[in-house]
Amino acid sequence: MEQHLDLHFPLFARGYNMKNEAVYLVLKEDLPEACKYFVHERGGRIFTILGNDERQIHGSFALYYIFSIDSEQQFITLKILIGESDLTFPSITNKIPAANWYEREIFDLLGIMPLNHPSPYPLIFHHERPRGFYPLRKEFSLDVKIPHQQVVEHFTKVEGTGIVQIPVGPIHAGIIEPGHFRFSAVGDTVIHLNARLFYTHRGIEKRSEGMPLNQALLLAERICGVCALSHAASFAHAVENIGQTELPERARFLRTIFLELERLYNHIGDVGNICAGFGFAFGISQGSRLREELLQLNERITGHRYLRGVIRLGGTHVDLSLSQIRDIRNTLHRIESEFRELTEILLSHEIAMNRMQSTGRLSLSQVMDLEVVGPAARASGRNIDIRRDQPYAAYSILSFSVPHYTEGDVLARIRVRIDEAFQSFSLIDQAIDRLPTGKICTPINDLPAYHWAFGWSESPRGENVHWFMTGPNQTIYRYRIRSAAYSNWPAVPLAVQGNIIPDFPLINKSFELCYSCCDR
Repeated sequence: MEQHLDLHFPLFARGYNMKNEAVYLVLKEDLPEACKYFVHERGGRIFTILGNDERQIHGSFALYYIFSIDSEQQFITLKILIGESDLTFPSITNKIPAANWYEREIFDLLGIMPLNHPSPYPLIFHHERPRGFYPLRKEFSLDVKIPHQQVVEHFTKVEGTGIVQIPVGPIHAGIIEPGHFRFSAVGDTVIHLNARLFYTHRGIEKRSEGMPLNQALLLAERICGVCALSHAASFAHAVENIGQTELPERARFLRTIFLELERLYNHIGDVGNICAGFGFAFGISQGSRLREELLQLNERITGHRYLRGVIRLGGTHVDLSLSQIRDIRNTLHRIESEFRELTEILLSHEIAMNRMQSTGRLSLSQVMDLEVVGPAARASGRNIDIRRDQPYAAYSILSFSVPHYTEGDVLARIRVRIDEAFQSFSLIDQAIDRLPTGKICTPINDLPAYHWAFGWSESPRGENVHWFMTGPNQTIYRYRIRSAAYSNWPAVPLAVQGNIIPDFPLINKSFELCYSCCDR
């Protein structure tokens, strides 16, 4: 049920779509004030924003602004309707900077313009928006080729004595995904950095339209290579929320074990990758070796190094035998000991500490303005973790702490990963100790058409949020993916500013962000 929101009166009336979600239908002109209220007065933070072509349902487009109020374990959804006679909406980016990318993407893909947006340039497109081609409108076919437009650069210009422009990418020397970075520098000091992504946008959200749910789950697993399980768990969580499906207890614990195994191989591998940013060969090789051992463990117990095929709607495909549990415990016990030795050497190494300390600082105010998530947020003092704040799987039952620091530099970001890895060892051990007997899957209830819900998970890089609306016959009508990388990429240029150019690879690696998670 949707309630019309009147900001002049206390907000007592609430209509629920999910059990912990309040939904308000807001007049378009009231949107900025409503968003400001839930962020500044209620302590909410943007969880995701999306546009949806609902003309087939009720004759208009719709925008959804979803906020997480962590202190209350509550979600607030503000919905506005956009008629075809006026395809505009008031931008909130000037009041809430984290809305910047969301609003520009809505314009690119749906053709609905954010009025008074401070930077109304294309985000997904790298050229002028082709008129009349809006991929997320229902009449747009996957077979249609968008015509090539003349490239128009929309980089921030920095002028002054001694300032030089240094372009890097989108094709890089290493085997990495494409991204363009344009440095404005004086000498080797970065004055400003423009970062451009979305070179390989895959149209996953469009491709999902009309897909059966099980097929869409396979698509969700392929959003990102190294967060495959987190994305699959988020999508399954959304489906289960719409169907009000209760997971079997054993499945909840199994999901937790597998999610923490994914966090472990990422965090330990990322420690090695960060060492590559300053040429610490011992850290690089040991981080890579331990990561490889964890990937081999994943393959032994699930059949896939990156844990694809583990999640199933309503539970898991994979169970654990007693011999596999022994394998997990023996392997993790040894890796924990070796990882502890590695981190002790790293954090006592004078040159390593010198390169990481005070490098790439991101302030708490910057983190909050941009709604940075995951280790990057916690390294700057924002104590958020969706496993604790909006629990799922078995996290509400298990005991763990959320490491956080205040310095906001490369060292703080690597410390968060190190501390979280040790928490993951503990979580897996607890989950195995408390693993109940019973079935590992339950059938999904039939889902009514044109209902929506969202699911979430705390991936190694931060929270992933998957929103979707059902179509007829258990299919997808609209699928929206908000990855941790999507939230965090806008913060990287801020962390680079004022540092020297040779420190960019180190700073960039300390965020360890994925390109493909944005190119969905």
